[in-house]
Amino acid sequence: MNEDQRQHDYSETDSYPRPSHSDLTYILKYGIKSSSGGGRSSARETIGRVAAGAIAETYLSTVHNVEIVAFVSSVGNIRMSFLENTIGSTESSYMDFLSHVTRKQVDSDECRCPEAEVAKKMKQKIIDTKSAKDSIGGTVTCVIRNVPKGLGEPCFDKLEAKLAHAMLSIPASKAFEVGSGFRGTEMLGSVHNDPFIQGKNGLVSATNFSGGIQGGISNGENIYFRVAFKPPATIGLPQVTCSYTGVEGILAVRGRHDPCVVPRAVSIVEAMAAIVIMDQLLIQNSRQQCSAALANVKKKLKQ
Repeated sequence: MNEDQRQHDYSETDSYPRPSHSDLTYILKYGIKSSSGGGRSSARETIGRVAAGAIAETYLSTVHNVEIVAFVSSVGNIRMSFLENTIGSTESSYMDFLSHVTRKQVDSDECRCPEAEVAKKMKQKIIDTKSAKDSIGGTVTCVIRNVPKGLGEPCFDKLEAKLAHAMLSIPASKAFEVGSGFRGTEMLGSVHNDPFIQGKNGLVSATNFSGGIQGGISNGENIYFRVAFKPPATIGLPQVTCSYTGVEGILAVRGRHDPCVVPRAVSIVEAMAAIVIMDQLLIQNSRQQCSAALANVKKKLKQ
C-alpha cells in the first residue's frame, strides 16, 4: 500500500482546472475528474505499458537480437551535438553513434543523456527551473537496431504511423519525427535520397535519412525517431486563470511535481517501441504462416 501520498496537494484543483492539463476536458467528456493527479492522463498509468514492453523486448532481444535504446537528446534549449549541426553535415558520425550507444551509457547519468558535458548542462537547467517553481520540456531520441525486414502494413498501419500512435499516446508528448524528420524538409531530394549499395545480406542504404522505414515497411536498417515532451503543466508558480464557475483567480499548486518529465520518459519510449515492433512481428509471422498454408492448399487442389 502506498503510504507516501499527498492527496491534499491537489485540493486547489477542486476549484480551478489546471492550465494545459486534462482537468477540464475530462469533466467535459465524463462529467468527473480524478480527485488527485491526472488519473488516466497521468504518467502513472504507464506502469502497465513498461511491464508489457519489458516482456516484448525480452522476446525480441532473445529471438531476433533486437536492441532498443532511448536517451534524452534535449532539455529546453540544451541539445546534444547532433541537433546543433546542420543535418547531413555529420550524418555518418551520428549514424555510427546510433549504432553503438548503449543503455549503460544512457543510465550513467541521471539526466539519461549519453553526452557527459551536455548532461551536466541539462541537469543544471532542470535544477534552475525547479528552483523557479517552473517546468521545462525536451526530447527523447530512440534507436531500434536489428529490426526484421518487412514489418509494417500499407496505408493506415505503416510502421512509422504505428510508432507515432504509440509515442503520442504517452502523457505530455507533443510531437514525433522519424529519420531526418522536420530537418529533412530543408534538404534537396538529391541529397535526402538513400542510395542502395550491396551489403552482406542484400541491398542496404548508403545513408539512412529514411530512418529504417520506406513505404511504411522496415528495410532492416536502424529505425530512429525523436519524441517531444512539453513542460509539465502542474507548476508551483502562481497562475492567473479561471475557476470552474468562471471566476478569475490565482492557482498555485502545492506538492511534489516533476520540473521535467523527459528523463523519466526514456523507459516509456523504449517500452512502447518494443510493443509496436512485437505487434508488427506477430502480424508478419501470421501472414507468412498463412501464405505457407495457402501454398499447401494449392498443391492439394492440383492433385
